Amino acid sequence: MPVNMAGCTTDCVEKPISICFQKFGRFVGTYPWWFFISPLLISAVLGTGFCLLEDREANDIEDQFTPVNGPAKQERRFVQQNFPQNDSLFSNQRLYTDGVYASFIAVTKSSNILTDAAFREIVILDRKVKELNVSTGHEVLTFEGLCARRYKKCIPNKILDIHKYYGENLEATELSFPFFRFGFSYIFLGYSVGGVNLNSSIIKSAKSVRLFYFLKEDNRTRTDLWLNEFLKVFPSNLSLNSIKVTHSTSLSRQVEFEANTKDVIPLFSITYVIAIAFSILSCLRFDCVRNKVWVATFGVFSAGLAVLSSFGMMLHIGVPFVMTVANSPFLILGIGVDDMFILISCWQQTNVHDRVETRLSNTYKEAAISITITTLTDVLAFYIGLMTPFRSVRSFCLYTSTSILFCYIYSITFFGAFLVLNGRRENSNKHWLTCKEVPEECAVGQSKWYELCCIGGAYDRHTGSEEVQPMNHFFKKYYGPFLTKSWTKVFVIVFYCIYLIVSIYGCFQIQEGIDLRNLAADDSYVVKYYDNEKAYFSEYGPNIMVVIRQEFPYWDEKYMSDLETCIEDFKNLSFIEKDIFTSWIKSYKYYGYHTKLNLSAEDVFKENLGTFLRFYSDFKQDVNFTNNSIHASRFFIQTVNISTALDEMNMLNKLRDTAQKCPVPLLVYHPAFIYHDQYAVIVTNTIQNIAVTTAVMLLISLLLIPNPLCSLWVTFSIASVIVGVTGFMALWDVNLDTISMIILVVCIGFSVDFSAHISYAFVSNKKPSANEKAVEALFNLGYPILQGAVSTILGVVVLSASKNYIFRTFFKIMFLVIFFGLFHGLTFIPVFLTFFDMCNGTPAENKSGPEEQAMKKSYTNNIAKDGDVKEREIYDNHTFQSDNHQTCPSQPCSDIWMIAGNNHSVQDNHVCLASTVPMFRVDGQTYEVHMYEPSDDVMLKVNCQSKQRVEGQNCVSGNSNHIQDSGLPTPNCSELTIL
Repeated sequence: MPVNMAGCTTDCVEKPISICFQKFGRFVGTYPWWFFISPLLISAVLGTGFCLLEDREANDIEDQFTPVNGPAKQERRFVQQNFPQNDSLFSNQRLYTDGVYASFIAVTKSSNILTDAAFREIVILDRKVKELNVSTGHEVLTFEGLCARRYKKCIPNKILDIHKYYGENLEATELSFPFFRFGFSYIFLGYSVGGVNLNSSIIKSAKSVRLFYFLKEDNRTRTDLWLNEFLKVFPSNLSLNSIKVTHSTSLSRQVEFEANTKDVIPLFSITYVIAIAFSILSCLRFDCVRNKVWVATFGVFSAGLAVLSSFGMMLHIGVPFVMTVANSPFLILGIGVDDMFILISCWQQTNVHDRVETRLSNTYKEAAISITITTLTDVLAFYIGLMTPFRSVRSFCLYTSTSILFCYIYSITFFGAFLVLNGRRENSNKHWLTCKEVPEECAVGQSKWYELCCIGGAYDRHTGSEEVQPMNHFFKKYYGPFLTKSWTKVFVIVFYCIYLIVSIYGCFQIQEGIDLRNLAADDSYVVKYYDNEKAYFSEYGPNIMVVIRQEFPYWDEKYMSDLETCIEDFKNLSFIEKDIFTSWIKSYKYYGYHTKLNLSAEDVFKENLGTFLRFYSDFKQDVNFTNNSIHASRFFIQTVNISTALDEMNMLNKLRDTAQKCPVPLLVYHPAFIYHDQYAVIVTNTIQNIAVTTAVMLLISLLLIPNPLCSLWVTFSIASVIVGVTGFMALWDVNLDTISMIILVVCIGFSVDFSAHISYAFVSNKKPSANEKAVEALFNLGYPILQGAVSTILGVVVLSASKNYIFRTFFKIMFLVIFFGLFHGLTFIPVFLTFFDMCNGTPAENKSGPEEQAMKKSYTNNIAKDGDVKEREIYDNHTFQSDNHQTCPSQPCSDIWMIAGNNHSVQDNHVCLASTVPMFRVDGQTYEVHMYEPSDDVMLKVNCQSKQRVEGQNCVSGNSNHIQDSGLPTPNCSELTIL
């Protein structure tokens, strides 16, 4: 298929697709009931997959919201293999998981919690926790039986031991912070006492106390039962006068996250009602025959069937159903309704007198590229999202892309079939509600209400299509001309520059990573606990283990010098507390110094290490000393002031960079790093997905939009919308996390939708100027695009009322995507296209687009006269014929045209012409056309010399001298006969 670069067009892919859809539309129109019933049966069968929903739910936070095979997971495996936990010597510092625990934070109602009154209430809560028990069969589960132990005793809360020792004198006791010497040991208070007010290192007052109750990890079923009981009864039926209490457990985040599904179910019901209501209002007509109420209803129903079928099929296949997938139906509803509006718009432009199968055939021919482009771009955007390392994103993309495919299929089968069935009703001029035949004309004397309710079937007498809706006229008569004024274009350019500046500024303000507290509902008890934790206990962050991951000569001074240098590098980091450092090798050297051991000798070092580890049992868990070799060991450093996602990201990156630069093979690990790993991949993954998707979108645009330059404009629109959404979402307090990453991929698909519609309509119409092209594109597609955008926003607007961060984030970003996409499609792109209209050349080979029915093919014929070849342009089957050419030998002409030159340059001629083309061009000269509809069966003779306009006359006025000089055959008759 040739590519016409002169006209900037290529239709090698677009044209065959349109033809195929035209044939398919005729097939659907011929057998509508098959295509109407089949999707219903398919949906009923596939919908049985929802019976498996409970089994397919996969809401494990670590599994779904952290990178698959992230570095921290590999580090955890290494720690787990080399430093197994010792249940008899529990140490929360040495856990390679978050642990199993219950906790509560007590916050004083006064200025100081270190009072006897406050601690009496804290002790009551402590006793209540320890008295909790759960009956399971013949066994009673108690805290004493399940607690993590150290030397056969449950792990105590040392702050309670301090209170028990000092009693009423606690407030007067000088407690040093963060370490307090109690008995023969030092107690770290950084995790137990918060909101401290210090005088030097002595606590003057404190706002909060936090207690932990650690359980053994050997039997999670039993411990989970006890923790659930803790959540049920704590802190109910308590009258607390001095403190306020918040509580949480190691299960709370997961339990609260899974509870979010209950929040979204009623929201989807509301959304469906809103979508149906909006669609009906948009398709409401003050014509009881042409009314599209049922069409709108079944259009929304078609989107619902797509969700039922796709989700059911995915559940049957075994694809995990993650919480993020619950956002998908809201999105699909908007996409399905958008396709519905495009199809209805094209259907209304077909001739009402044609057979319904012909009308559907023409509808599909015109709408094929539009809905195919939008479907392909959306589906591919989501399939590309499968490259992400987050399982929650993969599940969402897989469910949503499959739903979009079903939505597309059902739009051209189920919905198309209903258009045919509804068209049959309209052809019989039957009422939309009663299905009774009604008259087309209102009898004299009837009221307006009677005409509104009982008269219908109106259509445009000139075009034969349904009457144009008022909103389409608004775009053509008001908005389009306003937008193409010079001063308006200047304002749009200035406004776009402001938009771009603000967007780029926002991009530099974006925060990375998902705050785990946001996985729970806003009113959840666990959110209050996290708020108190952040407010009072953020000064001391996680205690990081630094692991020497290979055999290392600890006795060699040279190698130890390298290790000491690395340790100093860690201590010099801004977020590391230098004075809090736990190291077995440091203690071993201290032990060797006091026992007069030469630890510089390998044999002495190894021989005495076992004895040292028996005396200092905690350090035994820090050294993998087997077969007389130290395979791995670890030490601990303390972080401080880690309170924001940015702090967490910087901490992780700098710790890993420091470990990598060290000549000693090191790794750093903490259980929280499992979740912090998202910072390492989320930006690069987002950029990768956006770049690949944008490239694919450009390829699709080049193939399906018959204009390479406008394909570039589509790509420009994608980039512009992405920058805008990213910048403004940062200004709207939305982080770049796994949730927003999903929507940014969606952003690409939707930005293509809006810009592709307008760009395609612009290049497909044959208006002579760029401004007229822009107005015509807005006239044909402005209203359907607006309808689609509003329907999509309505599809997600109820999520703004959700108590859950995931759903609210989905709404925020989708709102930005649709709003900016709509603004680009209806404002920026039309204006930019008028500045860069490079495709206003020869209209040969231009093909009509899905949004422009008034455009037909033009051809170039060569005719010879007196042996010379002269080029003659023929437009839309309108031909200037020579006087010896018989135009209508076998059929009467519906319209006869007079070419008015001067008095002496007109001959009799019979020419069949349509009445829809505004002007002709002959050898570069433009001739204005004045069109008048002839009366039926009228025989008139027009005297050309009189130049009078007679009923039925169509005049083509021009410069007769140019006609004579052009070399074209000159007519020499003096009158024109109209048949």
